[in-house]
Amino acid sequence: MNEPRQEVMPGQFCLAPRGVVVDVYQNYNAYWRDIPLNAWNSRLGGYQVLKKGLSCRESRVSGRALEVGEVNWFSEVVGRVAKLVGDQ
Repeated sequence: MNEPRQEVMPGQFCLAPRGVVVDVYQNYNAYWRDIPLNAWNSRLGGYQVLKKGLSCRESRVSGRALEVGEVNWFSEVVGRVAKLVGDQ
């Protein structure tokens, strides 16, 4: 992978912007692709919603790897946030 990535938060999640979408990598095998940039950047109460959702599940915070249910939950949240913010 030669895509430019930046750390999302201290720990294991990295962000790879690609135009109007971003890819969020937990590692080389686990990642979410094509998250709309406006959904990724959306804020509620001053917090970046999707970033905050991942940061509290990061292994250094939770002490364990993400579970399948959490991966599915995050994927659903991405879809819901994308629908809420629409094309801005």
